[in-house]
Amino acid sequence: MYLFGYKLPGMSSLLVWGALWELIGRLDLTFFVPPLSKVIATLFSIIGTPAFLSALGDTAYAFVMGVLFAVVIGVPVGILMGKNRLLDELLLPWVNIFLSAPLTALVPVLMVLFGFGVTTIIITTTLFAIWIIILNSRAGVMQMNRSLIEMAHCFGASPLEAFTKIYFWAALPEILGGIRIGVIRAVKGVIIGQLLVSIVGFGALFELYSSNFLMSHFWAVLVVLFALAFTISELLAWLERRVAFYAAKR
Repeated sequence: MYLFGYKLPGMSSLLVWGALWELIGRLDLTFFVPPLSKVIATLFSIIGTPAFLSALGDTAYAFVMGVLFAVVIGVPVGILMGKNRLLDELLLPWVNIFLSAPLTALVPVLMVLFGFGVTTIIITTTLFAIWIIILNSRAGVMQMNRSLIEMAHCFGASPLEAFTKIYFWAALPEILGGIRIGVIRAVKGVIIGQLLVSIVGFGALFELYSSNFLMSHFWAVLVVLFALAFTISELLAWLERRVAFYAAKR
């Protein structure tokens, strides 16, 4: 970011927004926004407590499992849709519907089918993440160089070998982009699942702090959640840039 022709350090905008947050909190305009300094102090006071660590563990487990299922299912389905026109015509309308639909409305249905436990939360997280992964994987295959497919046929590659050695690597930049966006959507999915299905994890902390008007505690947990999502997203973006040469070769 540049200001008056001078290049500012990375994430300087966060410092500006942090200062604005602190100012609004100090002006005491609303109880809902405490000063940022108070939020950070509260964060350090609760981050090592058993309740916070337990909530972090529950949320991390549901999040990791949901993203894992979304990647393991979404990437192969997207690649198959990109290479098979019939399958693409059968599944693409449904993928677009679920991508644009308010998935929160499906949570009560999942609760009836799978109960009020962690299984429903994991499925909810998967549903929030999987559709964009499918679409990006499909786009990566459809943009790949057709000469790669012809080369695989000429050298007698089996369908499995072509899938793992040609299609996956050629579509890798788009796959990573889809996973990065899917991870961000999964964060929303796991919190919605924990709030609606069973009050556990960070969802339980949000419910506890908001109902007792402990806004500094509420924002402290929210800051941790945003920081984790941002860190994972940036790591995937770095990995995406590292493999960008595949797109150049393609």
